[in-house]
Parts: sequence; C-alpha cells; structure tokens
Amino acid sequence: MRLPETLPAAVARRVLLTRQGLAPWKDSGPSATSPLFRRSTPREVASLIESLGYVQIDSINVVDRAHHLILGTRLEGFRPAHLQSALEEHRALFEHWTHDACAIPIRWYPHWSHRFERYKRKDRAHAWWQARFGREPARVLSRVLARVRAEGALRARDFQPPDRRRSEPGGWWNWHPEKAALEHLWRSGRLAVAGRQRFEKVYDLPERVVPAEHAESKSSAAEHLEWACRSALERLGIATEREIAHFWAAVPLEEARRWVRAAIKRGELDEVLVERADGGPATRCVVTAGWQAAPEFKASPAEADRIMVLAPFDPVIRDRARLERLFGFEYRFEAFTPAARRIYGYYTMPLLEGDRFVGRIDPKFDRRAGVLEIRGPWWEPGIRADRARRQRLHAAFDRLAAQLGAASWNLVPMA
Repeated sequence: MRLPETLPAAVARRVLLTRQGLAPWKDSGPSATSPLFRRSTPREVASLIESLGYVQIDSINVVDRAHHLILGTRLEGFRPAHLQSALEEHRALFEHWTHDACAIPIRWYPHWSHRFERYKRKDRAHAWWQARFGREPARVLSRVLARVRAEGALRARDFQPPDRRRSEPGGWWNWHPEKAALEHLWRSGRLAVAGRQRFEKVYDLPERVVPAEHAESKSSAAEHLEWACRSALERLGIATEREIAHFWAAVPLEEARRWVRAAIKRGELDEVLVERADGGPATRCVVTAGWQAAPEFKASPAEADRIMVLAPFDPVIRDRARLERLFGFEYRFEAFTPAARRIYGYYTMPLLEGDRFVGRIDPKFDRRAGVLEIRGPWWEPGIRADRARRQRLHAAFDRLAAQLGAASWNLVPMA
C-alpha cells in the first residue's frame, strides 16, 4: 500500500488562497479568482461568489459591512450596488444560512430544501424560539404568512404599531413574536429575503423572489451529500474531513467521512499529509485525484508585491483551526469581548502579504470626517517592518480608504 504524499504547509496555503481568490505568487497566470484580473460588475460579483462558495453577510459597520470588504479585496472597483443588483435584480444570488447568513449562488437553492426541513423541526422545538413565538405560535405564524401573501414584501417593523416603529431599535434584541415568525418562516423556506432596506430584511413569498426553475426543484439526499462535499473540496483545494463537513454546515461529519471513504475507493480522491506551519505532526487530508497537474500546486513562491487587509469574516480566516494549521496565525475577533479584555481592538483586521499573515490593524471609519482611523500595526513575531513593507502597508491603507470613500487615513497613536 502506497503511503500518502506529504505536502508542505506552504503548498496547501497557496492552494487555498488561489481557490479563495487571493492568489499571491508568480506562474499562476490570470486565475479565474485572482483579484488582479477581475473588474467588478453585478455579473462578476455573482461569479466570484460562486468561486468562493458564499460570502458572509454581517451587520457590523465600524469600517464597512463584512460582505463589502470581502468582495472589495478581490474585485477592482467593487461597489455595494453591484452585490445588491446581483441579489435583488438579477436574482443570481439568494440570502440564507451556511454557518451564518450568507449570499449564495441561486443555482444551489434546490439543496437548501434539506436545511429548510431541518430548521422547521429544530426551531419549533427549541426553547429560545418558543419563548419568542409567544403562547400561540401556530396562530402567529399563520397570521404573519397571510399578511405577506396579501400585502406583499414586509419588514419586521411593519408588524409593529407606528409609535413603536419610531421608538424601538430594529436589532436582534427586539424580537417580538412577529419578527420571530418572519425569521422562522425564512429559515424554513416558507419566506425568502427579497432585499434589504438600511440593512433590515424585507421578506416575501419564495415564488415572488426565487426564479421558478430553482424554486420548484429539490435535490435527493444522495445528490445533496455529493454536492455538499465535492463543492466544498473544490473551493478548499486540500481539506480534512471536518473542513469539508463544516464548509457548508450542510451535512454531519460522519456523512462527510462516508463520502470521502467512498470517493477514495473509487479513485476520485487522493489522501495526502499536510505539514503544519508550526512544525507539528502532519495532518491527513484529501485532494481531488490528478491534483499534481493543477497550476496552483506547481506555482513557485514570489516576493509579495502587496499587502491585503482582510475582513474578520473573510472565508480564508473563518476556520481558525485551519488558519493556525496552515499559516501559524492565531486570530480572535474581539468585537464581542469586553473592552478591558481586548488585546488589539474591536474590529481587528489581519494583514496578508503573499501567503503569510504578517500582522493586524484595528481600523474605524469616521464617516462624518471622512477619515479612516487606524490603530496599529501589530506585526507578527519575526516580521521586520522595513521601508518596502511599510510602503506596501500604506498602499493597502490607500486601497481600503478608496473602497470606503474616505478622503484620507491616519494612524492613531496607541496608548
């Protein structure tokens, strides 16, 4: 029996960066996901999201929405209107859950029927949801669905008296029974997100939102498992069974393991060992058979010519265990950490240089003054902040400020 080939961590991380749209080295050519070769349009936004798998939608706006930051890092000239158009006009994307709320290619909508059924069962039985539905959940759900059917697209605030709409915030803490019903009906597929107004969801019937060719189709259990595992591996390049299962959060780990074993037996996947960035024991992973011919596996490292500022929810850093395994970079999102216990800051953004994370910053966009304020940088151990690296960092600040529409940026002295 032939032993699995051992790959350096550098190869695995460069493959991941290629598949996730951040190819940083020579000999890779005009990659379909390289940020150097794609100018933003609604069509390109939808195409890029299909390459990535999904883009997380997040409400925190201290710098910009995470989905805008993720796309802006990869597409030249990205504007939020491009994403909105792909979601709300072209209907090339839809909004639903993977590990969190995300923008997802509409052609995969038939696979969400499995998630709809799972959420339908779980939500109604969960104490958290029961407490928010009130004493008569069936009646609340029926009433809310009937109003949307009769009146068209509605927001949660449309179910409140006019005086409360003005006085109460619309955040996650303001969960009246009708808002809980709207969210449950969306999670279970009986409503869809038709759009957003000032980031507030607008709900409507799926038949008025989702194109018929997708809305009327459902995948079988076998088709769903095949799609969930194979599409995840295609977007990761090299992955553990856990990483495959967690990519979409669509199938249990044991089912992903069963799929991997069967695919290896059929000769569709190869097992490889991937070295850890910290020198620890190699990790057993799988890769699509024939991987040796893929350009990203043969690419040679090059001197990095830029630094990229990544959003806290960027798909490359979302899996913290993988981040440490491949890059040796420890990252924690501190927005939900009490201020006194934060090490770096509220919205710390990692700095990617080539295929290495070299540091982090804590930015804040002062919209009234039009200034991007930046605390940091904090460089990683062993990183020398020489003149060339600082020039690359300042160029990254220039690009981020331009994306935000900031007139300028400045470094804030650290206490």
